[in-house]
Amino acid sequence: MKLHIITRAHRLGTSEFAAALRAAGHAVQPQSIRRYLVEKGHYLGERPFKLPNGRLLWDAAAVERLTALQKRGAGK
Repeated sequence: MKLHIITRAHRLGTSEFAAALRAAGHAVQPQSIRRYLVEKGHYLGERPFKLPNGRLLWDAAAVERLTALQKRGAGK
């Protein structure tokens, strides 16, 4: 019998997303992300998945994309 493992994209809550960005060198708080999302409709080009209860889930790969942008910008 062969088992198939279904993998889903890993998603982070806003607090976890902010903590991951802080660990990668960004100085950001969860409330800053929420405010920027309300004002601009995105956080540095990243849009969260919104659950029916209002909770926001961010793609974990977004941390890599945002830190790659920071590294490219620092190299100039």
